[in-house]
Amino acid sequence: MSTASLPDHLGPCPICGRPLLPGESTDRHHWRPRSHGGTEAAYLHRTCHRKVHSLFTDKELATEFFSPDRIRRHPEMQKFLRWVRRQPPERVLRHRKPRAQPQGHRD
Repeated sequence: MSTASLPDHLGPCPICGRPLLPGESTDRHHWRPRSHGGTEAAYLHRTCHRKVHSLFTDKELATEFFSPDRIRRHPEMQKFLRWVRRQPPERVLRHRKPRAQPQGHRD
């Protein structure tokens, strides 16, 4: 993602609450995947975004986990949040490979 496309003030990450910094550590996430008609999006840490997509399929994001509150309530996400909140906000971390997505996935 180009930093030119990011707003000057990003605020806190809606998933972990840490400050968002323009640059490589920030991604845009559609709360409901575009493949399921979603249009509402927000900026997240790339690490948080990767974790969301490693835990949930597009169908799960579209039907069950379509808001920050619902995502944060998941037990695996709560474990992740306890850990990631101790990490610097500019750090980009790897996660296990995301679940297989259907052809044409672009979220």
